[in-house]
Amino acid sequence: MSAFRISDDQVAQFQNDGYLRVPAMLDEEETGLLVETARADNGLRDYAFGVDDREGNLARLALWYHPGEDIYGMVSRSERIVDAMEKLLADEVYHYHSKMILKEARVGGAWEWHQDYGYWYQLGCLFPHMASVYIALDPATRENGCLQLLTGSHKLGRIEHGQFGGQQCADPEHTDAAAECLETYYGELEPGDALFFHANTLHRSAANHTDTPRWGLICCYNTKRNDPFKDTHLPRYTPLQRVGDDAIKRVGATGSAAEQRFMEPEAATIPTDEG
Repeated sequence: MSAFRISDDQVAQFQNDGYLRVPAMLDEEETGLLVETARADNGLRDYAFGVDDREGNLARLALWYHPGEDIYGMVSRSERIVDAMEKLLADEVYHYHSKMILKEARVGGAWEWHQDYGYWYQLGCLFPHMASVYIALDPATRENGCLQLLTGSHKLGRIEHGQFGGQQCADPEHTDAAAECLETYYGELEPGDALFFHANTLHRSAANHTDTPRWGLICCYNTKRNDPFKDTHLPRYTPLQRVGDDAIKRVGATGSAAEQRFMEPEAATIPTDEG
């Protein structure tokens, strides 16, 4: 069981860079249980949706709103992750949504530069007091399309997003300029590693041209003080019932995403993001 607790130095790094990598957020056994569940979960594939990238490859994900009692819910509600999020964002947080990224071998498509807040702003969140954590199920490498983040780009503020090249993404004129003056960080991860990133951090990912998949679980959080001012398909503030760090192993690979309230594929015309 991981005893990870975020340090003040790590908070300062997140505030400066807009992201924070935490090795072995899940230990080997926990990661194995999560992978076993996800690989056998037909619900993820049945409800997965996506869009074509510029090369015609499909970028796919399955998304749900409320954390359940299965292993996915135990991860997103786990004390180590929720406590870290609350320290990073300096407020009580609640679960905004989670999603499984299914970047399959050879066909997993790219995502263009975007900010998560570029979408979430449209859903009634006045402030970018929001963040996500990507947890690797498979190794994430440059070759299989790991996340790329622009260091310090969260300080740019919200960039306009729109339909560019078939995807909802940030204005290329601004992202091209940002990429010229900011360092690109490649989020190369081992299974079980975590990457926290701010809602205004510009990020993208390339297509997966390798023979192995690149799956990852992304848990997204909003702060209590940033409760959306209007109702949408995504949740407003609901107190998060965190669980102990032993819950992932206790639940194990018995959970099923069938209990999750997936976004229906036909509803996927709304802006969505890959972390």
